[in-house]
Amino acid sequence: MSNRMPVLFLSHGSPMHAIEPSAAALAWAKVASDLPRPRAVLMVSAHWNTDVPLLGGSAQPETIHDFGGFPEALYQIHYAAPGAPEVPQEALALLREAGFTAGIDGCRGLDHGAWVPLLKMYPQADVPVLQLSVQPALGAAHHYALGQALAQLREAGVLIVGSGHMTHNLRDWFMQQGRNATVTYAAEFRDWVDQRVRSGPLDELLAWEELAPHARRAHPSVEHFLPLFVALGAAGPDYRVDSLCSGFESGVLAMDAYRFA
Repeated sequence: MSNRMPVLFLSHGSPMHAIEPSAAALAWAKVASDLPRPRAVLMVSAHWNTDVPLLGGSAQPETIHDFGGFPEALYQIHYAAPGAPEVPQEALALLREAGFTAGIDGCRGLDHGAWVPLLKMYPQADVPVLQLSVQPALGAAHHYALGQALAQLREAGVLIVGSGHMTHNLRDWFMQQGRNATVTYAAEFRDWVDQRVRSGPLDELLAWEELAPHARRAHPSVEHFLPLFVALGAAGPDYRVDSLCSGFESGVLAMDAYRFA
């Protein structure tokens, strides 16, 4: 029997998903329970930005609390999953074979884009985890190619998870606190992307900054959208896609999550 894993994209939302019930957290838990147990999880987090692709190589990644102004309970969480020492080497070899300049950071821990979803997916912290950084200066096509290069890891039981956001305008999110009505620009951007994730064309998605409605307002900076392209690249050209979660936080942060097989 093949141990080929699917690929996930998650909109990871606020760190509060770690301690408050939410539809997104339930969706993360359910998809993990439906999957075969992975050999390791490769988290592509929007919160690790570098000039070239780096892989986390720590044998015991620390829990990074890379946020401020949240309840003390969040800072007390330590997600003690082990690292996956052999997987970074395998991933690095694949990236270099594909022509990427890449490396391994042996000290990097897990930021909240990684450990918050993982806390719900694998609450026992018993599945090895490593991260891959994103390169905000290098765009969608670069990240799609990263995913293509790493797709072979799926055959070796590695679950590749892009952890970013369908929309990510924190200024608008703060202004909308306490309001539930979906803001028009966020809905229009989300619908444009969702349609193309489901049925293409890929070239329009790759040109999202020029073609998508309200692209710059939906993503004033691009790092939270790039994990989607790693997931799409790893999924391959003939993927099947299922929606795991949708909806909005405070009307502007689209919480879409997908499973690609």
